Amino acid sequence: MYIKKILWAIALIGLVVAGYFAYYIYGAMLAPNTNFNNEEAYIYIKSTDAYKDVRAQLEPLLKDIDKFDVLAKQKQYTNNVKSGKYVIKNGMSNNDIINSIRSKNIPVKVLFNNQGSLEDLAGRIAEQIEADSLSLLTAMRDEGFLKENKFNSATALGMYLPNSYQFYWDTNAEGFRDKMLLEYQKFWNASRIAKAESIGLNKNQVMTLASIVYEETKQPTEQPRVAGVYINRLRIGMPLQADPTLKFAAYQLPQYKNTVIKRVLNVHKEIDSPYNTYKSRGLPPGLITMPDISAIEAVLNHEKSSYLYFVADAKRLGYHKFAKTLAQHNANAREYHRYLSSQGIRK
Repeated sequence: MYIKKILWAIALIGLVVAGYFAYYIYGAMLAPNTNFNNEEAYIYIKSTDAYKDVRAQLEPLLKDIDKFDVLAKQKQYTNNVKSGKYVIKNGMSNNDIINSIRSKNIPVKVLFNNQGSLEDLAGRIAEQIEADSLSLLTAMRDEGFLKENKFNSATALGMYLPNSYQFYWDTNAEGFRDKMLLEYQKFWNASRIAKAESIGLNKNQVMTLASIVYEETKQPTEQPRVAGVYINRLRIGMPLQADPTLKFAAYQLPQYKNTVIKRVLNVHKEIDSPYNTYKSRGLPPGLITMPDISAIEAVLNHEKSSYLYFVADAKRLGYHKFAKTLAQHNANAREYHRYLSSQGIRK
């Protein structure tokens, strides 16, 4: 009888211990442990982060960080942190959270529009992925990479086509650059290359001309006509006389830093620069901005016409008046200059 009581006591103790252990396991592994009201929260783990950095991000999102620590150690996550962007869903257990941040790196949408320079582009991208602007700029300017892929410092911006792309947040600078090269190569399919060759331009030259067209007009319906005028000038050896290139040349000079040129004057036409297309014939050395895809397509599919001149239309701002003769162009130009003067725009 005495032995039976001992056995019963041992059994009861075992049940209590087992119950406590089951309760502890449930609390540590399976019970909901989130402490935020939104449906989802995100954490961003850098490639240099250790567990303590992950813990610092998780602590305000969890009810009990200590229980999370126990399970993270038990599942060997503390010594195996993975970089990336991860989602924590409301109501997740510690086990769910660890499984998520261990293996479910989610992509981010990286978006950039028409950036004026590689510096601007690097800054824009650094806001959206882990890589910082300095490392991005260094990768973009790498001379070996540029030479291998038939770019130089003046044409490098043309490799980046404004659009939205999917990347993992922890993508490094070289990874971003290399993927953009693949996107560029995909864009330049056989059809587009053939069109470029038919107008006597290579890919870099198309991008350079597209950057001028884009700066001349943001109207997609008008871009093919503007591109056609410039191609007509190139074919007959006439200087492009593109005001946007003149402004670009001016902005490289100290006296024009932090200024906005609203009216091109004769003094600007005397600037000594390969980007001064009033003095230099042919295309300038490289892009003056990042062109929109519509401007690139406008060059490749330019309107065939006899127009050699155009000037901004004072009555339809944002559009232009086109002319076949210098006399008609001068008349259109006088009308626009009168408009500028009436608005008090002198420079």
